[in-house]
Amino acid sequence: MPDTHLHVDTLAMRYGRRVLFRALSFEVAGGTSLAVTGANGSGKSTLLKILAGLVSPVRGTVRLVLDGADVPTAQRPRRVGLAGPYLGLYDGYSAREPLAFLAEARGLHDAPLLALLDRVGLGPRADDRVGTFSSGMQQRLRLATALLAAPRVLLLDEPGATLDAEGRTLIRNIVAGQQAAGTLVVVATNDPAEAALCDRSIAIAA
Repeated sequence: MPDTHLHVDTLAMRYGRRVLFRALSFEVAGGTSLAVTGANGSGKSTLLKILAGLVSPVRGTVRLVLDGADVPTAQRPRRVGLAGPYLGLYDGYSAREPLAFLAEARGLHDAPLLALLDRVGLGPRADDRVGTFSSGMQQRLRLATALLAAPRVLLLDEPGATLDAEGRTLIRNIVAGQQAAGTLVVVATNDPAEAALCDRSIAIAA
């Protein structure tokens, strides 16, 4: 199984005078999952953006190690899959198009786009405009985008917030399936049922 480790050491983050966390430390390995819990505004989304290499912390370090080699921070966004409600989708595009653009940008010329859309329940709507989608369908598309490159690290931010019962089953299957494949999974959530999908959890105090 591929060797994947995420090391977070004394991470601190604030916006202006508002402190989100001061000295957050944890480790996660491939094939395991971690739930990050906390009230709205506690910093869960910010933490996932830091882990993805999209935001820099005030202090502390994040190390992503793949097969014994550290991944540079600048390369981390290309090596992880991230799904969050803040990731924008263009209403005028079809469901297939953002996946195709991302696949082209990452050199994934043979990516099975339709199979991926089928996996998240959007296969029959592959050529429909995103602007016609419900919030739950848009979330399914974000999940497909996060899974496109078969990432070794999958970061899910409030993944079931806009999903129905069938969609929450999809989240459960994704978390279990990715873990079985050796993926390192981090789920940010304030939903106890989602947190229970993970092997362990940490709480960020508001």
